[in-house]
Amino acid sequence: MRTTVTLDEDVVKALEALRRERGLGTSAALNELVRRGLAATEPPRARFRQRTSSMGTPKVALDDIGSALELLEGEGHG
Repeated sequence: MRTTVTLDEDVVKALEALRRERGLGTSAALNELVRRGLAATEPPRARFRQRTSSMGTPKVALDDIGSALELLEGEGHG
């Protein structure tokens, strides 16, 4: 396949270095660099684990906002 691409300067330097080192043509060197990149894998990340702590029994029903406000702000909060 033929295509036109624009390479960044650091990629051009790596490509030229590989060409000189291995006596390859531009296409062969570029294909090798691309294959290396495709084969590279990132190290596996540590599995995320959520840590929880018991906060005890709630003082008010968690589905009753009025009781929670009364406890926090006192009677007659409204």
